Amino acid sequence: MHERSWAIAMTVAIVITCGGLVILETARQRIASEYEAALEARGVSMQLGELDGHLARLQAHESRFLLTTGDGDARDYCASAADIHRNIRSLDAYFRRAADSAELASFTQIAALIDARIGSGAQALQHASPHPLDLAACGSATPKNGVDASLVTSTLALLRDNEERRAQRALDASRADQRVSTLVAAGLSALNIVLFILLFRNLGLQLDSQARAQKQLITQQEELDRLVNERTRQLEALGWHLQAVSENEKTQLARELHDELGAILTASKMDVAWARRKLQAADPVVAEKLTRALATLDQGIALKRRIIEDMRPTVLANFGLVTALRTLGDEAAQRNGWVLDLHLPDDELHLDEQVEIALFRVAQESLTNAAKYAHATQITIALSAGHGEVALHIADNGIGILPGDLTRTHTHGLMGMRQRVAARGGRFDIRRGELHGTDIRVVLPVPTVGVTPELQPREPDTSVGQAPLERL
Repeated sequence: MHERSWAIAMTVAIVITCGGLVILETARQRIASEYEAALEARGVSMQLGELDGHLARLQAHESRFLLTTGDGDARDYCASAADIHRNIRSLDAYFRRAADSAELASFTQIAALIDARIGSGAQALQHASPHPLDLAACGSATPKNGVDASLVTSTLALLRDNEERRAQRALDASRADQRVSTLVAAGLSALNIVLFILLFRNLGLQLDSQARAQKQLITQQEELDRLVNERTRQLEALGWHLQAVSENEKTQLARELHDELGAILTASKMDVAWARRKLQAADPVVAEKLTRALATLDQGIALKRRIIEDMRPTVLANFGLVTALRTLGDEAAQRNGWVLDLHLPDDELHLDEQVEIALFRVAQESLTNAAKYAHATQITIALSAGHGEVALHIADNGIGILPGDLTRTHTHGLMGMRQRVAARGGRFDIRRGELHGTDIRVVLPVPTVGVTPELQPREPDTSVGQAPLERL
Protein backbone atom coordinates (compact mmCIF):
# COMPACT_ATOMS: atom_id res chain seq x y z
CA MET A 1 0.00 0.00 0.00
CA HIS A 2 2.87 2.31 0.87
CA GLU A 3 4.60 1.68 -2.43
CA ARG A 4 1.34 2.32 -4.35
CA SER A 5 0.80 5.65 -2.56
CA TRP A 6 4.37 6.62 -3.30
CA ALA A 7 3.93 5.77 -6.99
CA ILE A 8 0.69 7.81 -7.21
CA ALA A 9 2.31 10.79 -5.49
CA MET A 10 5.29 10.65 -7.83
CA THR A 11 3.02 10.43 -10.89
CA VAL A 12 1.00 13.45 -9.77
CA ALA A 13 4.17 15.38 -9.04
CA ILE A 14 5.58 14.56 -12.46
CA VAL A 15 2.35 15.66 -14.19
CA ILE A 16 2.30 18.92 -12.22
CA THR A 17 5.98 19.53 -12.95
CA CYS A 18 5.51 18.92 -16.68
CA GLY A 19 2.52 21.28 -16.75
CA GLY A 20 4.50 23.94 -14.93
CA LEU A 21 7.39 23.53 -17.34
CA VAL A 22 5.01 24.01 -20.27
CA ILE A 23 3.70 27.20 -18.66
CA LEU A 24 7.24 28.42 -18.02
CA GLU A 25 8.32 27.72 -21.59
CA THR A 26 5.25 29.53 -22.97
CA ALA A 27 5.93 32.50 -20.71
CA ARG A 28 9.59 32.47 -21.72
CA GLN A 29 8.69 32.62 -25.39
CA ARG A 30 6.23 35.46 -24.79
CA ILE A 31 8.81 37.37 -22.72
CA ALA A 32 11.40 36.95 -25.45
CA SER A 33 8.95 38.10 -28.11
CA GLU A 34 7.92 41.11 -26.03
CA TYR A 35 11.52 42.07 -25.32
CA GLU A 36 12.32 41.82 -29.01
CA ALA A 37 9.33 44.04 -29.80
CA ALA A 38 10.44 46.56 -27.17
CA LEU A 39 13.99 46.60 -28.46
CA GLU A 40 12.78 46.98 -32.03
CA ALA A 41 10.52 49.87 -31.06
CA ARG A 42 13.34 51.58 -29.15
CA GLY A 43 15.60 51.08 -32.16
CA VAL A 44 13.02 52.68 -34.47
CA SER A 45 12.66 55.56 -32.06
CA MET A 46 16.44 56.07 -32.18
CA GLN A 47 16.35 55.90 -35.99
CA LEU A 48 13.67 58.57 -36.06
CA GLY A 49 15.86 60.73 -33.82
CA GLU A 50 18.81 60.13 -36.16
CA LEU A 51 16.61 61.11 -39.08
CA ASP A 52 15.80 64.40 -37.34
CA GLY A 53 19.52 64.95 -36.81
CA HIS A 54 20.29 64.23 -40.48
CA LEU A 55 17.68 66.83 -41.45
CA ALA A 56 19.32 69.39 -39.17
CA ARG A 57 22.74 68.67 -40.73
CA LEU A 58 21.15 68.90 -44.18
CA GLN A 59 19.84 72.36 -43.37
CA ALA A 60 23.25 73.37 -41.96
CA HIS A 61 25.12 72.25 -45.11
CA GLU A 62 22.59 74.09 -47.32
CA SER A 63 22.94 77.30 -45.33
CA ARG A 64 26.74 77.07 -45.35
CA PHE A 65 26.78 76.56 -49.13
CA LEU A 66 24.52 79.53 -49.71
CA LEU A 67 27.03 81.63 -47.76
CA THR A 68 30.29 80.23 -49.17
CA THR A 69 29.23 78.42 -52.45
CA GLY A 70 31.91 75.84 -51.67
CA ASP A 71 31.79 72.50 -53.49
CA GLY A 72 32.62 70.70 -50.24
CA ASP A 73 29.38 71.87 -48.66
CA ALA A 74 27.46 70.64 -51.72
CA ARG A 75 29.04 67.23 -51.38
CA ASP A 76 28.26 67.19 -47.66
CA TYR A 77 24.68 68.11 -48.49
CA CYS A 78 24.39 65.13 -50.88
CA ALA A 79 26.04 62.83 -48.31
CA SER A 80 23.47 63.86 -45.68
CA ALA A 81 20.72 63.31 -48.28
CA ALA A 82 22.03 59.81 -48.98
CA ASP A 83 22.04 59.05 -45.22
CA ILE A 84 18.44 60.28 -44.98
CA HIS A 85 17.34 58.08 -47.91
CA ARG A 86 18.96 55.01 -46.32
CA ASN A 87 17.30 55.79 -43.00
CA ILE A 88 13.91 56.24 -44.65
CA ARG A 89 14.19 52.92 -46.51
CA SER A 90 14.95 51.10 -43.26
CA LEU A 91 12.08 52.79 -41.43
CA ASP A 92 9.70 52.18 -44.34
CA ALA A 93 10.33 48.43 -44.11
CA TYR A 94 9.55 48.50 -40.38
CA PHE A 95 6.36 50.58 -40.63
CA ARG A 96 5.02 48.44 -43.46
CA ARG A 97 5.58 45.33 -41.36
CA ALA A 98 4.75 46.34 -37.78
CA ALA A 99 2.82 49.64 -37.73
CA ASP A 100 -0.90 50.22 -38.11
CA SER A 101 -2.47 52.06 -41.04
CA ALA A 102 -2.45 55.45 -39.32
CA GLU A 103 1.24 55.28 -38.44
CA LEU A 104 2.09 54.00 -41.91
CA ALA A 105 0.17 56.89 -43.48
CA SER A 106 1.97 59.38 -41.22
CA PHE A 107 5.35 57.96 -42.11
CA THR A 108 4.53 57.89 -45.83
CA GLN A 109 3.55 61.55 -45.59
CA ILE A 110 6.72 62.51 -43.70
CA ALA A 111 8.86 60.57 -46.20
CA ALA A 112 7.27 62.51 -49.08
CA LEU A 113 7.84 65.82 -47.27
CA ILE A 114 11.49 64.96 -46.60
CA ASP A 115 12.02 63.97 -50.22
CA ALA A 116 10.50 67.28 -51.30
CA ARG A 117 12.74 69.09 -48.80
CA ILE A 118 15.85 67.44 -50.25
CA GLY A 119 14.78 68.22 -53.82
CA SER A 120 14.06 71.89 -53.10
CA GLY A 121 17.35 72.24 -51.25
CA ALA A 122 19.25 70.68 -54.18
CA GLN A 123 17.53 73.08 -56.58
CA ALA A 124 18.49 76.02 -54.33
CA LEU A 125 22.14 74.87 -54.31
CA GLN A 126 22.14 74.55 -58.10
CA HIS A 127 20.76 78.09 -58.51
CA ALA A 128 23.22 79.58 -56.03
CA SER A 129 26.32 77.87 -57.48
CA PRO A 130 28.45 79.84 -59.98
CA HIS A 131 28.96 76.63 -62.01
CA PRO A 132 26.88 73.49 -62.56
CA LEU A 133 26.98 71.01 -59.65
CA ASP A 134 26.83 67.22 -59.79
CA LEU A 135 23.95 66.58 -57.39
CA ALA A 136 22.97 63.11 -58.65
CA ALA A 137 23.66 61.61 -55.21
CA CYS A 138 21.04 63.95 -53.73
CA GLY A 139 18.24 62.45 -55.77
CA SER A 140 15.73 64.52 -57.71
CA ALA A 141 16.61 68.21 -57.92
CA THR A 142 13.41 69.45 -59.60
CA PRO A 143 11.69 72.58 -58.31
CA LYS A 144 9.20 71.79 -55.57
CA ASN A 145 7.03 73.78 -53.24
CA GLY A 146 8.42 74.83 -49.93
CA VAL A 147 8.25 72.35 -47.07
CA ASP A 148 7.10 73.27 -43.57
CA ALA A 149 10.06 72.23 -41.37
CA SER A 150 7.94 72.43 -38.20
CA LEU A 151 5.47 69.91 -39.70
CA VAL A 152 8.30 67.48 -40.38
CA THR A 153 9.72 67.92 -36.90
CA SER A 154 6.36 67.52 -35.17
CA THR A 155 5.47 64.43 -37.21
CA LEU A 156 8.81 62.82 -36.39
CA ALA A 157 8.27 63.63 -32.69
CA LEU A 158 4.78 62.07 -32.86
CA LEU A 159 6.17 58.90 -34.44
CA ARG A 160 8.91 58.73 -31.80
CA ASP A 161 6.35 59.07 -29.03
CA ASN A 162 4.28 56.26 -30.55
CA GLU A 163 7.30 53.96 -30.71
CA GLU A 164 8.29 54.79 -27.13
CA ARG A 165 4.75 53.93 -25.97
CA ARG A 166 4.88 50.71 -27.99
CA ALA A 167 8.19 49.77 -26.33
CA GLN A 168 6.81 50.60 -22.88
CA ARG A 169 3.69 48.47 -23.45
CA ALA A 170 5.89 45.55 -24.53
CA LEU A 171 8.06 45.96 -21.43
CA ASP A 172 5.01 46.09 -19.15
CA ALA A 173 3.64 42.92 -20.72
CA SER A 174 6.98 41.16 -20.33
CA ARG A 175 7.12 42.13 -16.65
CA ALA A 176 3.66 40.69 -16.10
CA ASP A 177 4.72 37.45 -17.78
CA GLN A 178 7.83 37.42 -15.61
CA ARG A 179 5.69 37.65 -12.49
CA VAL A 180 3.60 34.71 -13.67
CA SER A 181 6.77 32.75 -14.42
CA THR A 182 8.11 33.59 -10.97
CA LEU A 183 4.96 32.30 -9.26
CA VAL A 184 4.97 29.08 -11.30
CA ALA A 185 8.68 28.56 -10.64
CA ALA A 186 8.12 29.15 -6.91
CA GLY A 187 5.31 26.56 -6.89
CA LEU A 188 7.43 24.04 -8.74
CA SER A 189 10.35 24.70 -6.39
CA ALA A 190 8.15 24.15 -3.34
CA LEU A 191 6.82 20.90 -4.83
CA ASN A 192 10.34 19.73 -5.61
CA ILE A 193 11.50 20.57 -2.09
CA VAL A 194 8.71 18.43 -0.62
CA LEU A 195 9.54 15.60 -3.00
CA PHE A 196 13.23 15.83 -2.15
CA ILE A 197 12.47 15.70 1.58
CA LEU A 198 10.37 12.58 1.11
CA LEU A 199 12.92 11.04 -1.20
CA PHE A 200 15.82 11.68 1.18
CA ARG A 201 13.81 10.28 4.06
CA ASN A 202 13.07 7.04 2.20
CA LEU A 203 16.61 6.71 0.86
CA GLY A 204 18.39 7.46 4.12
CA LEU A 205 18.86 3.85 5.14
CA GLN A 206 19.91 2.86 1.64
CA LEU A 207 22.51 5.62 1.59
CA ASP A 208 23.92 4.45 4.90
CA SER A 209 24.15 0.92 3.57
CA GLN A 210 25.79 2.10 0.38
CA ALA A 211 28.25 4.24 2.36
CA ARG A 212 29.38 1.21 4.34
CA ALA A 213 29.74 -0.84 1.16
CA GLN A 214 31.63 2.02 -0.49
CA LYS A 215 34.02 2.28 2.40
CA GLN A 216 34.73 -1.41 2.19
CA LEU A 217 35.28 -1.16 -1.57
CA ILE A 218 37.64 1.80 -1.08
CA THR A 219 39.67 -0.19 1.41
CA GLN A 220 39.90 -3.09 -1.02
CA GLN A 221 40.76 -0.75 -3.89
CA GLU A 222 43.55 0.88 -1.89
CA GLU A 223 44.99 -2.55 -1.12
CA LEU A 224 44.79 -3.51 -4.79
CA ASP A 225 46.43 -0.23 -5.83
CA ARG A 226 49.22 -0.83 -3.36
CA LEU A 227 49.77 -4.32 -4.73
CA VAL A 228 49.66 -3.09 -8.33
CA ASN A 229 52.16 -0.30 -7.61
CA GLU A 230 54.44 -2.73 -5.84
CA ARG A 231 54.27 -5.21 -8.72
CA THR A 232 54.81 -2.39 -11.20
CA ARG A 233 57.96 -1.24 -9.39
CA GLN A 234 59.19 -4.82 -9.28
CA LEU A 235 58.54 -5.27 -13.01
CA GLU A 236 60.28 -2.00 -13.81
CA ALA A 237 63.27 -3.00 -11.71
CA LEU A 238 63.28 -6.40 -13.40
CA GLY A 239 63.10 -4.77 -16.83
CA TRP A 240 66.01 -2.47 -16.01
CA HIS A 241 67.97 -5.42 -14.66
CA LEU A 242 67.27 -7.50 -17.77
CA GLN A 243 68.42 -4.67 -20.00
CA ALA A 244 71.62 -4.31 -18.00
CA VAL A 245 72.16 -8.08 -18.11
CA SER A 246 71.49 -8.05 -21.86
CA GLU A 247 74.09 -5.32 -22.43
CA ASN A 248 76.61 -7.15 -20.23
CA GLU A 249 75.97 -10.42 -22.06
CA LYS A 250 76.40 -8.67 -25.40
CA THR A 251 79.66 -7.18 -24.15
CA GLN A 252 80.87 -10.58 -22.91
CA LEU A 253 79.86 -12.32 -26.13
CA ALA A 254 81.51 -9.60 -28.22
CA ARG A 255 84.69 -10.05 -26.18
CA GLU A 256 84.68 -13.80 -26.69
CA LEU A 257 83.99 -13.47 -30.40
CA HIS A 258 86.80 -10.98 -30.71
CA ASP A 259 89.31 -12.92 -28.62
CA GLU A 260 88.48 -16.50 -29.51
CA LEU A 261 86.79 -16.53 -32.89
CA GLY A 262 88.86 -13.62 -34.15
CA ALA A 263 92.08 -15.35 -33.25
CA ILE A 264 90.91 -18.60 -34.87
CA LEU A 265 89.84 -16.91 -38.08
CA THR A 266 93.02 -14.84 -38.26
CA ALA A 267 95.25 -17.86 -37.71
CA SER A 268 93.29 -19.87 -40.26
CA LYS A 269 93.57 -17.07 -42.80
CA MET A 270 97.35 -16.85 -42.26
CA ASP A 271 97.79 -20.61 -42.67
CA VAL A 272 95.64 -20.80 -45.78
CA ALA A 273 97.45 -17.83 -47.30
CA TRP A 274 100.83 -19.48 -46.60
CA ALA A 275 99.67 -22.77 -48.13
CA ARG A 276 98.32 -20.98 -51.22
CA ARG A 277 101.66 -19.25 -51.80
CA LYS A 278 103.51 -22.56 -51.50
CA LEU A 279 101.17 -24.45 -53.87
CA GLN A 280 100.38 -21.69 -56.34
CA ALA A 281 103.10 -22.82 -58.77
CA ALA A 282 103.13 -26.55 -57.99
CA ASP A 283 99.38 -27.25 -57.90
CA PRO A 284 97.19 -24.43 -59.36
CA VAL A 285 93.96 -26.35 -58.70
CA VAL A 286 94.61 -26.60 -54.97
CA ALA A 287 95.76 -22.96 -54.95
CA GLU A 288 92.47 -21.92 -56.49
CA LYS A 289 90.57 -23.83 -53.79
CA LEU A 290 92.69 -22.11 -51.15
CA THR A 291 91.93 -18.73 -52.75
CA ARG A 292 88.22 -19.45 -52.39
CA ALA A 293 88.85 -20.56 -48.82
CA LEU A 294 90.53 -17.20 -48.15
CA ALA A 295 87.48 -15.40 -49.55
CA THR A 296 85.24 -17.50 -47.30
CA LEU A 297 87.41 -16.63 -44.29
CA ASP A 298 87.17 -12.94 -45.21
CA GLN A 299 83.37 -13.27 -45.26
CA GLY A 300 83.50 -14.94 -41.84
CA ILE A 301 85.67 -12.15 -40.48
CA ALA A 302 83.28 -9.55 -41.92
CA LEU A 303 80.30 -11.39 -40.39
CA LYS A 304 82.09 -11.52 -37.07
CA ARG A 305 82.75 -7.77 -37.25
CA ARG A 306 79.09 -7.05 -38.06
CA ILE A 307 77.88 -9.23 -35.19
CA ILE A 308 80.26 -7.51 -32.77
CA GLU A 309 79.20 -4.09 -34.04
CA ASP A 310 75.53 -4.93 -33.48
CA MET A 311 76.20 -6.16 -29.96
CA ARG A 312 78.71 -3.54 -28.85
CA PRO A 313 79.36 -0.81 -31.45
CA THR A 314 83.04 0.10 -31.37
CA VAL A 315 82.34 3.44 -33.03
CA LEU A 316 80.15 4.38 -30.05
CA ALA A 317 82.75 3.19 -27.57
CA ASN A 318 85.71 4.83 -29.30
CA PHE A 319 84.36 8.00 -30.90
CA GLY A 320 81.07 8.88 -29.19
CA LEU A 321 77.37 9.12 -29.91
CA VAL A 322 77.47 11.73 -32.70
CA THR A 323 79.92 9.74 -34.81
CA ALA A 324 78.08 6.50 -34.05
CA LEU A 325 74.73 7.95 -35.18
CA ARG A 326 76.30 9.34 -38.35
CA THR A 327 77.87 5.96 -39.12
CA LEU A 328 74.67 4.07 -38.30
CA GLY A 329 72.62 6.38 -40.53
CA ASP A 330 75.07 6.19 -43.42
CA GLU A 331 75.18 2.40 -43.33
CA ALA A 332 71.37 2.06 -43.08
CA ALA A 333 70.82 4.58 -45.91
CA GLN A 334 73.30 2.79 -48.15
CA ARG A 335 71.81 -0.60 -47.34
CA ASN A 336 68.15 0.45 -47.90
CA GLY A 337 68.53 3.12 -50.58
CA TRP A 338 67.32 5.96 -48.35
CA VAL A 339 67.91 9.70 -48.64
CA LEU A 340 69.54 10.60 -45.32
CA ASP A 341 68.95 13.95 -43.59
CA LEU A 342 71.27 14.39 -40.60
CA HIS A 343 71.03 17.19 -38.02
CA LEU A 344 73.84 16.36 -35.60
CA PRO A 345 76.14 18.58 -33.51
CA ASP A 346 79.44 19.45 -35.11
CA ASP A 347 81.32 18.32 -32.01
CA GLU A 348 80.97 15.34 -29.73
CA LEU A 349 78.81 15.50 -26.58
CA HIS A 350 79.97 14.54 -23.10
CA LEU A 351 77.28 12.04 -22.09
CA ASP A 352 77.04 9.20 -19.63
CA GLU A 353 77.82 5.83 -21.17
CA GLN A 354 74.39 4.41 -20.31
CA VAL A 355 72.67 7.44 -21.88
CA GLU A 356 74.70 6.99 -25.06
CA ILE A 357 73.86 3.28 -25.21
CA ALA A 358 70.14 3.97 -24.64
CA LEU A 359 69.99 6.60 -27.41
CA PHE A 360 72.01 4.46 -29.82
CA ARG A 361 69.80 1.40 -29.22
CA VAL A 362 66.66 3.48 -29.80
CA ALA A 363 68.10 4.78 -33.07
CA GLN A 364 69.18 1.27 -34.06
CA GLU A 365 65.73 -0.21 -33.37
CA SER A 366 63.97 2.70 -35.11
CA LEU A 367 66.00 2.29 -38.30
CA THR A 368 65.44 -1.48 -38.21
CA ASN A 369 61.66 -0.98 -37.94
CA ALA A 370 61.75 1.60 -40.74
CA ALA A 371 63.58 -0.85 -42.98
CA LYS A 372 61.14 -3.67 -42.20
CA TYR A 373 57.75 -1.96 -42.21
CA ALA A 374 57.83 1.71 -43.27
CA HIS A 375 58.62 1.45 -47.01
CA ALA A 376 60.33 4.81 -46.58
CA THR A 377 62.57 6.68 -49.00
CA GLN A 378 63.89 9.35 -46.62
CA ILE A 379 65.12 9.24 -43.01
CA THR A 380 65.80 12.17 -40.71
CA ILE A 381 68.06 11.84 -37.65
CA ALA A 382 68.46 14.84 -35.32
CA LEU A 383 70.34 15.13 -32.02
CA SER A 384 70.47 18.15 -29.73
CA ALA A 385 71.50 18.86 -26.17
CA GLY A 386 70.94 21.65 -23.69
CA HIS A 387 69.41 22.63 -20.33
CA GLY A 388 70.40 19.31 -18.77
CA GLU A 389 68.67 17.20 -21.45
CA VAL A 390 69.60 15.44 -24.65
CA ALA A 391 66.96 14.92 -27.36
CA LEU A 392 66.90 12.46 -30.25
CA HIS A 393 64.43 12.75 -33.14
CA ILE A 394 64.05 10.11 -35.86
CA ALA A 395 61.45 10.49 -38.64
CA ASP A 396 60.67 8.74 -41.90
CA ASN A 397 58.32 9.42 -44.83
CA GLY A 398 56.90 5.90 -44.95
CA ILE A 399 53.37 4.60 -44.51
CA GLY A 400 53.30 5.64 -40.84
CA ILE A 401 52.58 3.68 -37.71
CA LEU A 402 48.96 2.62 -37.20
CA PRO A 403 47.07 3.83 -34.10
CA GLY A 404 46.45 0.23 -33.06
CA ASP A 405 50.18 -0.51 -33.05
CA LEU A 406 50.73 2.16 -30.39
CA THR A 407 48.69 0.19 -27.83
CA ARG A 408 49.68 -3.36 -28.77
CA THR A 409 51.40 -5.19 -25.92
CA HIS A 410 53.31 -7.73 -28.01
CA THR A 411 55.40 -5.25 -30.01
CA HIS A 412 58.63 -6.07 -28.18
CA GLY A 413 60.76 -3.58 -30.10
CA LEU A 414 58.51 -0.67 -29.16
CA MET A 415 58.20 -1.88 -25.57
CA GLY A 416 61.97 -2.28 -25.36
CA MET A 417 62.54 1.29 -26.50
CA ARG A 418 59.98 2.63 -24.00
CA GLN A 419 61.49 0.58 -21.17
CA ARG A 420 65.03 1.60 -22.05
CA VAL A 421 64.13 5.30 -22.02
CA ALA A 422 62.01 4.98 -18.85
CA ALA A 423 64.93 3.28 -17.10
CA ARG A 424 66.95 6.48 -17.54
CA GLY A 425 64.05 8.71 -16.41
CA GLY A 426 63.38 10.04 -19.90
CA ARG A 427 60.39 10.64 -22.16
CA PHE A 428 59.55 8.54 -25.21
CA ASP A 429 56.98 9.62 -27.79
CA ILE A 430 56.04 7.87 -31.03
CA ARG A 431 53.28 9.07 -33.35
CA ARG A 432 52.25 9.37 -36.96
CA GLY A 433 53.78 12.31 -38.80
CA GLU A 434 51.67 15.35 -39.63
CA LEU A 435 51.52 14.32 -43.30
CA HIS A 436 52.79 10.74 -43.33
CA GLY A 437 55.49 8.57 -41.87
CA THR A 438 56.45 7.99 -38.23
CA ASP A 439 58.03 10.41 -35.72
CA ILE A 440 60.01 9.14 -32.72
CA ARG A 441 61.21 11.62 -30.10
CA VAL A 442 63.31 10.73 -27.06
CA VAL A 443 64.39 13.12 -24.30
CA LEU A 444 66.80 11.94 -21.59
CA PRO A 445 68.05 13.91 -18.60
CA VAL A 446 71.80 14.12 -18.16
CA PRO A 447 73.78 15.48 -15.19
CA THR A 448 75.91 17.74 -17.39
CA VAL A 449 75.80 18.14 -21.15
CA GLY A 450 78.77 19.83 -22.83
CA VAL A 451 80.48 20.05 -26.16
CA THR A 452 84.14 19.28 -26.65
CA PRO A 453 86.19 21.97 -28.34
CA GLU A 454 86.81 19.71 -31.31
CA LEU A 455 85.93 16.18 -32.35
CA GLN A 456 88.65 13.93 -30.94
CA PRO A 457 88.66 10.08 -31.02
CA ARG A 458 88.14 8.49 -27.65
CA GLU A 459 90.50 6.03 -26.07
CA PRO A 460 89.90 2.49 -27.38
CA ASP A 461 87.40 0.49 -25.33
CA THR A 462 89.40 -2.35 -23.78
CA SER A 463 86.37 -3.89 -22.04
CA VAL A 464 85.84 -6.16 -25.05
CA GLY A 465 89.41 -7.31 -25.38
CA GLN A 466 92.93 -6.03 -25.20
CA ALA A 467 92.71 -4.33 -28.64
CA PRO A 468 90.06 -2.36 -30.52
CA LEU A 469 87.37 -4.59 -32.02
CA GLU A 470 87.71 -3.07 -35.47
CA ARG A 471 91.22 -4.50 -35.88
CA LEU A 472 89.84 -7.71 -37.49
